[in-house]
Amino acid sequence: MITLTTDFGLNDPYVAQMKGVIYTLNPNSKIIDITHGVDKFNICMGAFMLASVAPYFPVGTVHVAIVDPGVGTERRAIVVQTNQAFFVGPDNGILMLAAQQQDIKHVYELSNPKFRLPKVSHTFHGRDIFAPVAAHIDSGISVAEFGSEITQQPLLTPKFASIQNINGTLTGQILYVDSFGNAVTNIPSELIQSQTVNVSLPQVVLKLALRETYAQTNSKEAVALVGSHGFLELALNQDSFAKKYPVRTGDPVTVTFA
Repeated sequence: MITLTTDFGLNDPYVAQMKGVIYTLNPNSKIIDITHGVDKFNICMGAFMLASVAPYFPVGTVHVAIVDPGVGTERRAIVVQTNQAFFVGPDNGILMLAAQQQDIKHVYELSNPKFRLPKVSHTFHGRDIFAPVAAHIDSGISVAEFGSEITQQPLLTPKFASIQNINGTLTGQILYVDSFGNAVTNIPSELIQSQTVNVSLPQVVLKLALRETYAQTNSKEAVALVGSHGFLELALNQDSFAKKYPVRTGDPVTVTFA
């Protein structure tokens, strides 16, 4: 099974070209679209989408994620092998939030020309590199065949894949604002220490009760909770938190506990 997460949209031929390459190389592939509606060039949003769904796919799934403003530059093309899945894409951080949720076993650079299209565009590695690699992995090719293992040069781990914890003060950022206006942070549930959360955002400072559901507070009232993604979430019961307290993906957030 192969999943696709991109910022390509569906009005252009790009997604169909990738699928055509995959089916040509591996007609038995099963392709699942996670989303192609990631905001253009928004690596953080793409990483969140991938990390949200990857745990629910079968062992051996090949996840292709492409939000790649650095396409054609010296940024590496990689495959990350974990104990559950394979993550294929650019080494710009989009894969790491999902891969770190699993045990990373190996990382390989996609440098073997045998597993690329014969002509590689400077501007569309999704079709010419990542799609062929995904098709070959799905057909049973060992990931060690694709290039040299990366053991010394560290992978790019952006801020949204890590939390700063200084004496119990957590500094992270907003990973995603969903269609309900809920603001999902990158602070995982295991770091939450009490039932009262002090939240500092660019536009506002709030003291919020930590609840289990949205409805455990009054209508239109702000609440903090651990959402279905496993991260601390800031919400407004039956209304938009992001509209009332203007926040967007990438905004910094500081959290302390009473």
